[in-house]
Amino acid sequence: MAEDKLQKATLAGGCFWCTEAVFQRLEGVENVRSGFTGGEIKNPPYREVVSGRTGHAEAIEMFFDPSKISYREILLVFFATHDPTTLNRQQNDVGTQYRSAIFYHNEKQKGIAEEVIELLREEKAFQDPIVTEVTQASTFYEAEQEHQDFYNQHRQQPYCQFIIDPKITKLKKLFQDKLKHKA
Repeated sequence: MAEDKLQKATLAGGCFWCTEAVFQRLEGVENVRSGFTGGEIKNPPYREVVSGRTGHAEAIEMFFDPSKISYREILLVFFATHDPTTLNRQQNDVGTQYRSAIFYHNEKQKGIAEEVIELLREEKAFQDPIVTEVTQASTFYEAEQEHQDFYNQHRQQPYCQFIIDPKITKLKKLFQDKLKHKA
């Protein structure tokens, strides 16, 4: 697949280690990078972002092949693998840097994001209201190297076992047909 056929998606669903681990496993998703977006300063270091002072969200940027997985399907996986009803919080991670957000790259993505959120509201998919923000994408700053591919390299760590493993289990259960490696 030629690079120019790939589309970009940027999502924030709490800790970027979690979100990265989920999307790395989907067929048609390539080059998933952890980083920061949606804040006020340029090139924010991790230690500043996690302080909550920069306004950035921990996010992932990925490229995907729309002939293998649609943006809508990506968003359905996104909503199924994090809690979009908790404002500025995912499990024990608390602060605006852990907010649920979709950073759209064009009006089509914005429309799809709004449609998916409305569908989930109509279906009452969640007990509480969805608080995911839908915001135009801004500069994405790649996180330091030690944050890239974190789950795959550190599965033995308690955070990975207790927080990320359940997300991967849920992904495998709900989206088996979308996985790169069929289990």
